[in-house]
Amino acid sequence: MRKQKGFSLIELLIVVAIILIIAAIAIPNLLRARIAANESSAASSVRTSNTAQISYQSTYPTFGYAASMPVMGPPAVTGCSGILPTAAAACLIDWVLANSTVAAPKSGYYLIDTAFPGAPNQSYVIGGAAAAANQTGVRTFCSTEEGVIRFSAVPIVPPVTTAGCVALVALQ
Repeated sequence: MRKQKGFSLIELLIVVAIILIIAAIAIPNLLRARIAANESSAASSVRTSNTAQISYQSTYPTFGYAASMPVMGPPAVTGCSGILPTAAAACLIDWVLANSTVAAPKSGYYLIDTAFPGAPNQSYVIGGAAAAANQTGVRTFCSTEEGVIRFSAVPIVPPVTTAGCVALVALQ
């Protein structure tokens, strides 16, 4: 008798079944890790925006806090190279963060900066929400001029942009 070379159909089916079982275990963990990374990035973006707001207020005291995220960013996608910062384009944060909207989220989250009008703006709330709730992130983040990052364990869309931010749990 001649020896046959190759694998039998049953051996191939067993290998495919093992691969599917491993994938069924690994994919949910990968998705949870991605959500955790997006949430970490969102909290960091809120902290960066807080720092930019303090810098903006000390640099432009007649305006107070910045009225929106794009005001703290560069005037164009090319950045601030060779451009002097102004009150309308302060160059304190990068273009991606300054323009993170529902249409163009940063790491699965978009941020909104709401300044409370005054002469100058005396306070603000920066809110960050998942672009696709329960897919790109679960928690919602916000912060005010006090500098404490707060979160809600359930998605809030659109993000918190009112003084109600102080009622949320402080991030540890």
